[in-house]
Amino acid sequence: MQLYTFIVMFILGTILGSFYNVVGYRLPKGQSIIYPSSHCPKCNHKLSVLELIPILSFIITKGKCRHCQKKISWFYPIFELITGLLFGILYLVYGLTPEIIIPLTFISMLIIIVISDYHYMIINDSILIVFGILLSLEILLINGINPLISSLINAVFAFLTMYGLKLLGNFLFKKESMGDGDIKLLSTFGLVLGYPMAITSIFIGSMIGFPISLFMLKNNPDHIIPFGPFLAIGATIIIITNLDINALLNLLNS
Repeated sequence: MQLYTFIVMFILGTILGSFYNVVGYRLPKGQSIIYPSSHCPKCNHKLSVLELIPILSFIITKGKCRHCQKKISWFYPIFELITGLLFGILYLVYGLTPEIIIPLTFISMLIIIVISDYHYMIINDSILIVFGILLSLEILLINGINPLISSLINAVFAFLTMYGLKLLGNFLFKKESMGDGDIKLLSTFGLVLGYPMAITSIFIGSMIGFPISLFMLKNNPDHIIPFGPFLAIGATIIIITNLDINALLNLLNS
């Protein structure tokens, strides 16, 4: 039964991951996420149903458009796979309970943000607003009004902390050190993860991002590296491990 449910969650994740690719790619450009329907970005060939099957379509077509034979980016199936795996993992961690709705929504937001930040270095305000409202409603309906108030306070403190870090970075580096989107993003971390774990996600993301950034900057010193994806990785690690501040303190003391 558990394996069956995991497979169902994985398939659901890949389907939604395909849609999140569209949202993350189109929305920052001001394009509709509904029209036109999915098509080849090179020749505008409208994709058939068989060409829209997550992951499998890429394998069947050998990573090429069936119409113009241009290569399709590996980016699409990779994020379909990642979303599928994360949905399956969240099921294993949280089970089929009402509580799983919040992590699934949160992960969905992170996937879209990573895609848009990677492509355009933009964390779209509309994504943060829509998901912020959705997550707040879910917290209210599942946990009640008092936990929602606490979560909103955590969101404000996380925002202020990230804003303070930006001001410090601007002072030290004498230039813009962080995008406003990263600051707003952290407020959603505070909303879902709580203030201590939202701050922890910064350190996790920084530890992962620092060596990667050094490698990328060595090859291209003028390249600007978005911080949003690394923050998202840090938050994802926390949400899939169900790590909280007490577990973290116990881990550090052991």
